[in-house]
Amino acid sequence: MSKLKVISEKSLTNNSRVVGLLAQLEKINTESSESDTARYVTSKILHLAQSQEKTRREMTAKGSTGMEVLLSTLENTKDLQTTLNILSILVELVSAGGGRRASFLVTKGGSQILLQLLMNASKESPPNEELMVQIHSILAKIGPKDKKFGVKARINGALTITLNLVKQNLQNHRLVLPCLQLLRVYSANSVNSVSLGKNGVVELLFKIIGPFSKKNSGLMKVALDTLAALLKSKTNARRAVDRGYVQVLLTIYVDWHRHDNRHRNMLIRKGILQSLKSVTNIKLGRKAFIDANGMKILYNTSQECLAVRTLDPLVNTSSLIMRKCFPKNRLPLPTIKSSFHFQLPVIPVTGPVAQLYSLPPEVDDVVDESDDNDDIDLEAENETENEDDVDQNFKNDDIETDINKLKPQQEPGRTIEELKMYEHLFPELVDDFQV
Repeated sequence: MSKLKVISEKSLTNNSRVVGLLAQLEKINTESSESDTARYVTSKILHLAQSQEKTRREMTAKGSTGMEVLLSTLENTKDLQTTLNILSILVELVSAGGGRRASFLVTKGGSQILLQLLMNASKESPPNEELMVQIHSILAKIGPKDKKFGVKARINGALTITLNLVKQNLQNHRLVLPCLQLLRVYSANSVNSVSLGKNGVVELLFKIIGPFSKKNSGLMKVALDTLAALLKSKTNARRAVDRGYVQVLLTIYVDWHRHDNRHRNMLIRKGILQSLKSVTNIKLGRKAFIDANGMKILYNTSQECLAVRTLDPLVNTSSLIMRKCFPKNRLPLPTIKSSFHFQLPVIPVTGPVAQLYSLPPEVDDVVDESDDNDDIDLEAENETENEDDVDQNFKNDDIETDINKLKPQQEPGRTIEELKMYEHLFPELVDDFQV
């Protein structure tokens, strides 16, 4: 009994201590006190947040003003150590609490404050590495929870800041990793994706993912996920095809397939396939895939993966890519490529039938016109600021909306001439009863 009492009193003391520290921090903000005091208070709050889940839960509970106090201090303080302490507290809160706490931070205006802090921090030369790591780590976690995050980031100039950081610190993996995570969040917005592509992000990512190396596999995985998201843009996919990156992706995939004997890097191999899947959404990508002998490569590697059940995701993704890129034919197949042969009595010397029979085996007899008219930058030109509402207006082409077509067609079982023999039984249909 006494033990339970001691535990409850201890937790109450700790919780009361957090409340007291937050109240003290709020008072410091109001009175613009010395930075040393703010630094001390935030360090104490950080220690409690790192050591106790109850503290983290209380600071993000409904009705708590803890988050507002922290964000207000972050927005107004000029002291670097105080800023780093608060950012570390926010990292602890969003890392341990899943999506709910990230959403809570967004509702309190955290996205805009952190983006503004990022812009201010980038003006220093050189920018503080620890500060940049913390800001990018938090933004990468809360960005997916903010529906307007892509627009906010573009307006604040955050895209260029993050991209330049990666370009200037390619060997600093500790800084590059959170930057790549944030680039992946940026690229969920189609306008941002095109803008990043114009500024060389596709070429930059290929410097990170190749050549084959098992060092920094975590960085490799994030880079591939970011690349797959960027290549969903047709503009970026065309850029990748023009620079011969389809062949590069296939080469990297074969290298990983050969060296990953214990299948510990299955996620990296799947990330490469996801990038190939994105780039083959366009006609040029499918042609480049065929020209690079991609069908044979994925078929052979898939055959070798069939015996291992854990590699089923690789086989499934490879199958989707091969089905998408395989030459298309009419049904029933009129050419000699069909598995069934229907011998014609006479094959004309000229005409469409002769042309079909004269096609080489690797040529499609159905023209792929999927994106011939999709020209450069159409996505960016047609994009508006209410881009987030696009999904709500999505129409499924497979659903018939014409009511007349949905109505069953009432067709008589006999012809009109045969039905005329019954006219005398229904005089009201043919006689004129007007006086």
